[in-house]
Amino acid sequence: MKQHFSFIFALLTTHLAFAQITDPKATEVWEPVPPKVTPGIFPGSPPSDAIILFDGKDLSQWRKCALGYGGKMEDVEAIAKKYGSEIREEPAGWEVKDGAMIVKPGTGAIETKQAFGDVQLHVEWLAPVDPGKEGQQYSNSGVFLMSNYEIQVLNSYENTTYPNGQAGAVYKQSIPMANASRPPGEWQSYDIVFTAPRFDKAGKVLKPATITAFHNGILVQNHFELKGPTIYIGHPYYVQHPDKLPIILQDHGDKVRFRNIWVRAL
Repeated sequence: MKQHFSFIFALLTTHLAFAQITDPKATEVWEPVPPKVTPGIFPGSPPSDAIILFDGKDLSQWRKCALGYGGKMEDVEAIAKKYGSEIREEPAGWEVKDGAMIVKPGTGAIETKQAFGDVQLHVEWLAPVDPGKEGQQYSNSGVFLMSNYEIQVLNSYENTTYPNGQAGAVYKQSIPMANASRPPGEWQSYDIVFTAPRFDKAGKVLKPATITAFHNGILVQNHFELKGPTIYIGHPYYVQHPDKLPIILQDHGDKVRFRNIWVRAL
């Protein structure tokens, strides 16, 4: 009798498991319900939940870069010690003209007043025609996520330089998968998905930062894991920093233009 009940129980269990597998409702997930976001009207226009960083009118969302960014790891470490301290806020010194912000060489980098961690970022930029310039000197700038991690801005249309320093590169770390550059004088776009690094309480990296980037709609960085800050000299490593930091636009001495900048906090 005991064996008989064991057989019936096993048969019933198998039947219920099979019924669950073949029931389409068994794999339906109803929560959480995604928040509604209204897409932008045109490609590149901000969706309903975007934070507008520059709409062509003024630099109210920006200030002069307070702490800068590191060219070497010792610079990065020195800056990291100042995070959280009180800073003197100075106006962004760039020019706004014809719906674009223009680098004013010598005034320094600018940064967002608001700090960000994980983001989706849209930036449009233009490398002006500048005869006689070449390589890294031809319309150089950069977009720094969390003040430390740079996607290079450069005229890379028929302009030779080291590939991990051309437009679309994670500077000095990752060569872009394609050169999607338009000629100087034409507007270009970056669409970037950035995931901030995670640190434990002791400052050890639990998860490195990652970048996925599209240049003019073409995938150029595919979930690249950064090795640390994008420094100019030496090999990078991670230095613990706050969960959120400003986005920086670089003054490298060239009159690069930017417009239509918006961000979604993820």
